[in-house]
Amino acid sequence: MSNTEQRLTELEVRLAFIDDAVQALVAADADQSLRLVALERMVRELRNELETVRAGQAHDPHSEPPPPHY
Repeated sequence: MSNTEQRLTELEVRLAFIDDAVQALVAADADQSLRLVALERMVRELRNELETVRAGQAHDPHSEPPPPHY
């Protein structure tokens, strides 16, 4: 095998490894994107639930009896 053929073979092998690495990164990015969307949805739901709880706990100060020192 000539030096040029050997170098070409080495480059092809390296390219195959790089292609595999790129495909793995693309898959990881897609997975992370799906997780991020799910987390954003969960945060929105938690915010809505917190607002509902806060609204349910809101007291009208006029409906409470005056403090004992009055």
